[in-house]
Amino acid sequence: MSDKPDIVMIVTDQQRYDTIRALGASHMDTPNLDRLAERGVTFSNCHVTAPSCVPSRASLFSGYYPHTNGVLANGQAWERTWVSDLQEAGYQTVNIGKMHTIPYLAPAGFDERFVVENKDRYMEGRYFLDEWDRALAAHGLVKQQREKYREFPDYKDRLGAFTWDLPPNLQSDNFVGGMTRWWLETKPVEKPLFLVVGFPGPHPPYDPTPDYAEKYMARDVPLPVVTDEEMDALPPPLKEKRIHDVEVDHDSVSWKLNPTRDELHRMRAYYYANVEMIDREIGDILDALEARGRLDNTILIFTSDHGDCLGDHGLSQKWSGYEEVTRVPLIISALGRIEGGREVEELVQLFDLGPTILEWAGVTPDASFEAETLNPALEGDAFAGRDHVYCEQGGDVNLTGTTFFTMIRSKTHKLVHFQGQDYGQLFDLRSDPREVQNLWDVPEAAAVKQDLLNTMLNWHIDSALATRDARKRVVSSG
Repeated sequence: MSDKPDIVMIVTDQQRYDTIRALGASHMDTPNLDRLAERGVTFSNCHVTAPSCVPSRASLFSGYYPHTNGVLANGQAWERTWVSDLQEAGYQTVNIGKMHTIPYLAPAGFDERFVVENKDRYMEGRYFLDEWDRALAAHGLVKQQREKYREFPDYKDRLGAFTWDLPPNLQSDNFVGGMTRWWLETKPVEKPLFLVVGFPGPHPPYDPTPDYAEKYMARDVPLPVVTDEEMDALPPPLKEKRIHDVEVDHDSVSWKLNPTRDELHRMRAYYYANVEMIDREIGDILDALEARGRLDNTILIFTSDHGDCLGDHGLSQKWSGYEEVTRVPLIISALGRIEGGREVEELVQLFDLGPTILEWAGVTPDASFEAETLNPALEGDAFAGRDHVYCEQGGDVNLTGTTFFTMIRSKTHKLVHFQGQDYGQLFDLRSDPREVQNLWDVPEAAAVKQDLLNTMLNWHIDSALATRDARKRVVSSG
């Protein structure tokens, strides 16, 4: 057996930072993620490079920003990843669950893939039978999805929240957890293992089983505080997004401009219930890893591809530059290898996991990577983190009011630039951590605004120079 570590990477979809009890979310019960945090290193300022699924994941698994790899919005093709470098280094590479490559079944460097995609793919030209669809069909069941939810008399009041009323083991997150346990318990592996487990939740529809839904409906959960002044000050693309999300029920979420507190409570309770269900599945996966006898040589990663506004700022889902969307949990744990119980507060980006993982496997990351290793922080060495983090998004199905936006965030301020427009967003995160007071047109903030714009310009120029050769290798080239 190789002395190289097994690497298990667990990635949820659309999970906010404030959903883990050990990270300060007192409204949550997440004992298994708490255990990972207590034994591992938490990066409390990890930001995604794109605020939606496909570009975030393409960036994570390529090592380049979206503007470099060309994957700027959902539905765009990508499949070339650094996972193939692990393959060449002798790793058994396996993906179970959501990865969101386009096409869905692209090898993407994996020896085995058991694909489970979005819960709701109805009527969007994305007809595709994944492992979960087939399991439901084998039981003679029809998946809960938009055409079924629309039959509910209170569909437009649900905000995407529905209980999973089919057999509990066939709920998507339970199914992915169960398939992962099955693989770990039955598959002989003679190589070091790189396993990516992709949970479809808590991405909407928010669909916990009734017992978990009841638990969170019975407790107080944080609810958004939104004022008319904040809504009036939103930039035009986000105002348009609010209207669009009312008119089009993407992911079974029929949004409201003024949802009631009860409606928001149900939406958030179901979302949080989804998270705890995933936590339970993670605990079972950890038990299965321990039963294999390799847990002491396994590096565990937990993270998510982006967050969810859940009504904060009057917005549904993602596609914005707010902290609720860009900041995600990142926990790395390895008993005996990484000193646990630590928090790293410096700014990092989600795609920094790429070179970090490759170094664990003894692989030298591509010199043109825009991602940067996290290993100095994990090893307790001096670690300054990034001066700025960036997040960018092309026009998308829910973001029809702009062609492109870019977020730049320092330790103290955040700026969001909309391509070709004279409006934008600027927040002082020290005095306004909830990002309510837009300083874009405030004269006293002009110097900070210009400094961030200049930094963004130089970032793009530096990126173009550093990646000029890498861009010749198109991400979707296989």
